[in-house]
Amino acid sequence: MTPGTPGTAGTPDGAADGPSKNGSARAAGSRASGSGASGSGASGSRASGSGATTGGASAGGASSGGASTGGATAWKRPAPSLTTDTARPEGGGRAAPGDAPAPARQWPLLTVLGLAGLGLLVVGADVFPQSFRIGTMLVGAALLLGAVLRRVLPSVGMLAVRSRFTDMITYGVMGGLIVLLALMVQPEPWLRIPFLEDVLHLTVT
Repeated sequence: MTPGTPGTAGTPDGAADGPSKNGSARAAGSRASGSGASGSGASGSRASGSGATTGGASAGGASSGGASTGGATAWKRPAPSLTTDTARPEGGGRAAPGDAPAPARQWPLLTVLGLAGLGLLVVGADVFPQSFRIGTMLVGAALLLGAVLRRVLPSVGMLAVRSRFTDMITYGVMGGLIVLLALMVQPEPWLRIPFLEDVLHLTVT
């Protein structure tokens, strides 16, 4: 044994301790450097990943912005929530020039109303035996006159309610029915139609 070596044979304390200490120091250094490299690598990868994410988000935002701009529709005026006016019916213009008096501009309507009013006056006054029949026929004739005026005149003023065809059918059918019933009314009807009399009797009774 070498003098001054109290431990292992042939190996002095200094020589034995030195390599182990140096080796541990080198291992610690390598571990420290490895951790530093891994930390830097991780931070770098995180930095690069965040950069890629940011770049992707910006690229996606640009693409989405382009898509939204390209797919935009044209602006349309919203529909009004309150109707302030109605369209004039077909042939509803003035029946006379604008500088004419109001009765002259609306003479078709006044003619129909005047004839119907005369019929009601005859029925109400009852001045002769067949006044109810004559007065009712005058009311029906007023409506038939309205249908004729609606067909012949291009503009009838306020006599126009809907389209020309609808007004003609409405005035004509109502006027014809009133005249027909006035001719068939009892007693002593002026017109006899057997099947219509049976229908009327069944309806009334």
